[in-house]
Amino acid sequence: MTWLLVVLGAMVGAPLRYLTDRAVQSRHDSVFPWGTFTVNVAGCLILGLLTGAVAAGAAGHRLQLLLGTGLCGALTTYSTFSYETLRLTEAGAGRYAAVNVVASVAAGLGAAFAGAALAGALWA
Repeated sequence: MTWLLVVLGAMVGAPLRYLTDRAVQSRHDSVFPWGTFTVNVAGCLILGLLTGAVAAGAAGHRLQLLLGTGLCGALTTYSTFSYETLRLTEAGAGRYAAVNVVASVAAGLGAAFAGAALAGALWA
């Protein structure tokens, strides 16, 4: 049952990542990887909210597997973030690469903390 929950979440997360990335990136005329940035920050927010809900007893282990491991695992992408940062550097866009690293880490952590705080406010 555990693996099935992870698979089901990933079946939603992977296409959601692809579609969100394409939709966001098509709206920006920039070399900055806005699509990947968006899905990674959204995934951090969802995971923070979910983790806070589990800690407060408002969500269980199965939902954590479905949404946390499955959906967020497939939605977010460290490998694409790394590749796009490397690609920016190789293309001579070092400043964009640096902004991508700093902004992604800061926004991701901020979103995770915000999600956990929201969960605490809702269910504590």
